Amino acid sequence: MSVEKLKIIDIGHSNYSLEQALLLLETTVSQFIFEGRTRAIKVITGHGSGKLREVVKTWCREQEGRFQAVIPGENYSLFNKDAADMRADCELKSDIDFGRGNRAVIYIWLW
Repeated sequence: MSVEKLKIIDIGHSNYSLEQALLLLETTVSQFIFEGRTRAIKVITGHGSGKLREVVKTWCREQEGRFQAVIPGENYSLFNKDAADMRADCELKSDIDFGRGNRAVIYIWLW
């Protein structure tokens, strides 16, 4: 069984309602966990008004214990232990958002 280290889901540029975007996120995360092949998910929330970003962050907090870590894009740098450990676990050599402080993304590191 092959492992897809990092998957990207873009719910910020889809014109979904907040409820639809959250449902897609929940479904996708549950599927990845069930399949057991994905180590981390990069969720693109977009810049916009920030409402989607806050909804995703709240949802992630409500999932306490389900994920190894949740890393907001502004904390995704070599100075964040979870970010560094996730990158090592996923064998990520490059990611355009690493160290950029990009508030339009949130990383979910799965168990």
